[in-house]
Amino acid sequence: MGIRGLMSFVEDHSNEFFTDLKLRDTKIVIDGYALFHRLSFNSNLELRYGGDYDSFADIVQNFFESLFACNICPYVVLDGGCDISDKKLTTLKDRAREKIQMAHSLSVGGSGYVCPLLIREVFIQVLIKLQVCFVQCFSEADRDIMTLANHWNCPVLSSDSDFCIFDLKTGFCPLNSFQWRNINTIKGTQNYIPAKCFSLEAFCHHFSNMNKALLPLFAVLCGNDHINLPIMETFLSKARLPLGATSSKGRRHHRILGLLNWLSHFANPTEALDNVLKYLPKKDRENVKELLCCSMEEYQQSRVKLQDFFQCGTYVCPDALNLGLPEWVLVALAKGQLSPFISDALVLRRTILHTQVENMQQPNAHRISQPIRQIIYGLLLNASPHLDKTSRNALPPQPLAFSEMERINKNIKTSIIDAVELAKDHSDLSKLTELSLRRRQMLLLETLKVKQTILEPIPASLKLPVAVSCYWLQHTETKTKLHHLQSLLLSMLVGPLTAIINSPGKEELQEDGAKMLYAEFQRVKVQTRLGTRLDLDTAHIFCQWQSCLQMGMYLNQLLSTPLPEPDLTRLYSGSLVHGLCQQLLASTSVESLLSMCPEAKQLYEHLFNATRSYAPTEIFLPKGKSNSKKKRQKKQNTSCSKNRGRTTAHTKCWYKGNNRFGLLMVENLEEHSEASDLE
Repeated sequence: MGIRGLMSFVEDHSNEFFTDLKLRDTKIVIDGYALFHRLSFNSNLELRYGGDYDSFADIVQNFFESLFACNICPYVVLDGGCDISDKKLTTLKDRAREKIQMAHSLSVGGSGYVCPLLIREVFIQVLIKLQVCFVQCFSEADRDIMTLANHWNCPVLSSDSDFCIFDLKTGFCPLNSFQWRNINTIKGTQNYIPAKCFSLEAFCHHFSNMNKALLPLFAVLCGNDHINLPIMETFLSKARLPLGATSSKGRRHHRILGLLNWLSHFANPTEALDNVLKYLPKKDRENVKELLCCSMEEYQQSRVKLQDFFQCGTYVCPDALNLGLPEWVLVALAKGQLSPFISDALVLRRTILHTQVENMQQPNAHRISQPIRQIIYGLLLNASPHLDKTSRNALPPQPLAFSEMERINKNIKTSIIDAVELAKDHSDLSKLTELSLRRRQMLLLETLKVKQTILEPIPASLKLPVAVSCYWLQHTETKTKLHHLQSLLLSMLVGPLTAIINSPGKEELQEDGAKMLYAEFQRVKVQTRLGTRLDLDTAHIFCQWQSCLQMGMYLNQLLSTPLPEPDLTRLYSGSLVHGLCQQLLASTSVESLLSMCPEAKQLYEHLFNATRSYAPTEIFLPKGKSNSKKKRQKKQNTSCSKNRGRTTAHTKCWYKGNNRFGLLMVENLEEHSEASDLE
């Protein structure tokens, strides 16, 4: 939720509405969505290249280590899927449009804030690594956060202005004044984090000691994420509230000030609401009253008891239970083992495909992963008969239909996608976990169009990313070039390099080589951030890969991870991948780069050999030949028939060794049998 202008309004009156805190020795309930956005956008991270997930993971770790140092025990609460009522749909569409505009701005060198696609998954992986307690709610988390904080009598950490409305016993600490990077010490022994706490009592006192029970009505009259009725403009204009400021911020603040002063004259919400309705046409009053009362309930206590989850592992959400979903699905959602994407598809049969910093003139990057999503939808088709009424509200009466909210050019559009009908033993979601590991793995790899034997030499942690990369390479719309594949595979070496460096059992020589290569990768990252111009086509290609990885992970999770989940915190770094692309196009070779670390060189060989057989032949052609291949096809066919089976010395050299690094110095690749050697 959120009330536009309220956060800046109360911050403008910081001395009146906030008290200083020295936060230590306490529990704290953290709005997870607000936190990972804040850390992503306020830590000087590079946002153009699709996410420096390693840098983000380090910042998240530093944040929680600051809390631990002050004996603050965090409990992170994450939003789940969209509300069953779908009342935020208009807000979601507006935000999607804003995100497209910001992504476009970033893509052409401007400013903007767009979270990288896998940021939520990276955040959760860091929480697991640090053993931070967290829960993923079934839908929006605000009420659950408020209820838990009041049960434990501890503060809430968020940036959502709705927490200025909730009646919180211990208050609300805004993230932008939470100085976790500036730990102070009392008497040299007790650490604390300087923070500010919003005082609801001080806020109400400022407005003639108004009844705090009036604040939910204030929120819905102002307009929040759940309600924004045009007819309320009739009330606002007739009530003669001050709206005369010139700036947009000023107008919002005047409206907030006027509403609060007006409401302070009433003893309770019933009296105030009756006076609001007097300004409206009689024919609209009952309907508006019902909508306002329903929206005001969003600020009341939740029926979900998150303390039971944190203390006993039991998550009970009445709204979710009423849908008749399988128990294993509810548990996996609460533990963050299934994404909100899955619950949206289950409950609403509608999903949102988030825009990345991509080429807006091309079809959106998620198109490439549509076949994976169709399999996901097929697995969710027959989840529960209770879902029929809910999901059919948003869709035409088509039994296989799911809707996807996606970018088309620089706007959003809802597309109807049919699920793939699967075999009977795959179509019962309640029994999906009962399938053997072999069957689940087979379905995953068949969806990705990858043979299991290809993955055998690959380390367990990289099997899924390599399988996804093989899927990505098979789609010609990616326009992938050799240096794109090389850069991506090199980036996958960062995790293993980190393991070598941190492993006490490694020989000094091995460790030194790994450190040198790791340092070189860091140098490339820094150099890229210093002003390298974004190559839009390259960015789009890697956005397509990230979409494939995201949907591959969601399918893998839905199938109870037949392949190990990859460590995203050390898998992909956008600055590194884009920087390596530039270097490989210029003069650097993979072989020279990896010569300092034989272990990394050997792993790269395995990765490249696994993926190259799924790549289109054109990416291995010498520069310039791929563009003219079609024009010369007829002539080549005649020439190749005369020279079938004959290879040049350069070609033989490639097959003996250089192919494993992608150093394809081929004089006449067309002369050997491409089908037998590259497929």
